[in-house]
Amino acid sequence: MTTTCRLATIFNADVVGYSHLMGADEQSTLILAAMHRLAADGSGYSGLITAGKEGMLERFKAHRREVVDPKIVEHGGRILKTGSEGMLVEFAGPVEAVRCAVEMQQSMAERNSSTAADQRITFRIGLTLGHVTEDQAVNISARLRALAEPGGVCISHAVRELIRGKLPYAFRDVGEHSVKEMAVPVRAYAMATDAVASAPHVTAQTLLASGRRWLTPRNAAIAASIAATAGIWTTAWWSWRGGNSSMAPIQALVAANPPAAPVVGNADDKQIRTPPASEQARAPSTMVEQAQSPPPAPSPASAKAPSVPPSIVVLPFANLSDDPDQEYFADAITDDLTRDLSRIPDSFVIARNTAFTFKGKSVDAEQVGRELGVRHVLQGSVLRVGEQIRIDARLIDVEEGTQLWADQFEANRTTLAEARNEVTSRIARTFGVELDKRAITPVDPNVRDFIMRGWAWYHRPYSAATWEEARRDFERALELDPGSIDGRIGLAMILSGKLAEGWTPSLQQDVSRADQLLGEALEHDPDQAPAHFAMGVLRQMQNRLPEARAEYEAAVALDHNYARAYLHLGQTLMFLGEPEAGTPHIEKAIRLNPNDPNASTAYWAMGTCYLLLGRLDEAVEALSKARAANARLWFPYLYLAGAFGLEGNLDEARLALTESTKLNPAIKSIARMRGQNPWLTNPRHWALQEQTLNVGLQRAGLPQE
Repeated sequence: MTTTCRLATIFNADVVGYSHLMGADEQSTLILAAMHRLAADGSGYSGLITAGKEGMLERFKAHRREVVDPKIVEHGGRILKTGSEGMLVEFAGPVEAVRCAVEMQQSMAERNSSTAADQRITFRIGLTLGHVTEDQAVNISARLRALAEPGGVCISHAVRELIRGKLPYAFRDVGEHSVKEMAVPVRAYAMATDAVASAPHVTAQTLLASGRRWLTPRNAAIAASIAATAGIWTTAWWSWRGGNSSMAPIQALVAANPPAAPVVGNADDKQIRTPPASEQARAPSTMVEQAQSPPPAPSPASAKAPSVPPSIVVLPFANLSDDPDQEYFADAITDDLTRDLSRIPDSFVIARNTAFTFKGKSVDAEQVGRELGVRHVLQGSVLRVGEQIRIDARLIDVEEGTQLWADQFEANRTTLAEARNEVTSRIARTFGVELDKRAITPVDPNVRDFIMRGWAWYHRPYSAATWEEARRDFERALELDPGSIDGRIGLAMILSGKLAEGWTPSLQQDVSRADQLLGEALEHDPDQAPAHFAMGVLRQMQNRLPEARAEYEAAVALDHNYARAYLHLGQTLMFLGEPEAGTPHIEKAIRLNPNDPNASTAYWAMGTCYLLLGRLDEAVEALSKARAANARLWFPYLYLAGAFGLEGNLDEARLALTESTKLNPAIKSIARMRGQNPWLTNPRHWALQEQTLNVGLQRAGLPQE
């Protein structure tokens, strides 16, 4: 086998119990060879058959003639190649491939119902999709086939993502499984025999109602290849069509349901070409007929706007690339969509940090929506092959349990921003809102790529090392484009964060550079909420709290779902001596970001506001949540000691103070606490703390000096 890379949906089937059906002698081996060929009459193999086994082959050929071939035609497929190891077929995409597999198994079950159990011909079917080498395609599909029950179907994660919400089939997550010659395990989803038998019949109207996008003249030329094999699989397997590069990686962009027109010769091709007439002539007639039909009107579900302000979470888009290093790209698109949805008036968008706690997990969208208290869930996937990108997105109404729409958006690295805007605008129209078109500044794709990588490092569990990697990527972006606004914001965010964490060896230089970068960014575009947020962090680090407050207020005015800006605004108001004004902002930050891995800080800020206001029960509850969220932080223990002490629970107060001292021995007195936190020195804040927290700490045993 060669190592040629080819994008295909692999439909891999075998006959269950073939040795029992055929026997194990030499003559039976010849019979199996004949079945292996899936040959028609006149192939010359019939002469190899003994009289006692002739009926088995005839029944197999009847299944081929009456079930397999008609189903392939029905679902827009065409047989490209048959050989001693299998059959190569081309379909319109995974949706049609999975429909074909399920309906084929249903038909086989009906035919077998009147056949003795030991004489039944039963298939197992496995399907995968990806830009993989031929060897990997063989191994993955064969592994999935082996996981399928007799009469069942098993599919890969990539196929599952592309059919989710489009087919009413009950696939069960059966976990990750190792595959020969593959470093990364493959996650599999199985449809049991019983589930196949009870699966509803799917019609074109069913697909339309679920939001399927049909082929149009613009995008109908060629769909993905599907390799279908039926027979006994040995160490050899069918070969790909040698030298046919025209069917290669760009099909990643069209392998699900349409659109499908552009084709790229290989992963390195930069130009899209239209398939030559000879290839177009080979397109299935069903596809051509669909291509000549206008796209359907939106379904009633997609046209209906909710009567309440939209609330939504954008779950991390799946990376359908074979390269795990492309996770940063899918994550960046998820982040961008999360921010873009704030352009919808009155929308409530769950923060990125909470959404990403579901990354890599098999989750039920409706359950996630109910857990987070939002009505809508946006899910999807990103497939990047060379310069080409396809985004699949679907919007789910949690309350109604329905899919409002599902669509596919094609782009290349240069037009990615336009595709992203199209997704956002489509969602807005679902809610009855027409967004103003905003100008898109052309960006060098390589610059954008470095910025995406920088944010990927930034969002990892933070450390000096990961932030240094982020800094390097933002610096590289600025080297390629010295005028990059996003590069300036990213680099300034890193510099400001390093100041807050004490990770900078060059304090004054980093402060000056961050100030300059943000000043230039805001001068060029004053509507950049992240730039205002980063400037707020910088001013907060400088203890210029009124200026920090103004920057945070600007950030939330520009992005009313900016959870981190709400949190910092609430903290800043607290340190300015206005805990009552700060409380609603912190509450909103928690509401927007309920599962934040750094939730301890938010609950600490909330508890401190309550404590300064004398609301002790609420203070103890919030500070206890802060302690539970991260038991390694010292300050929730310290403030909890003050709250317990103030309400007279001295045993708990002393225990909390002991834990705080273990974690941070430097805080040995109230004076030391004030000396290490310049924000506490604001007169209005300190006056409130003297009357509340400090009293409780002294009761717990912390001295004044």
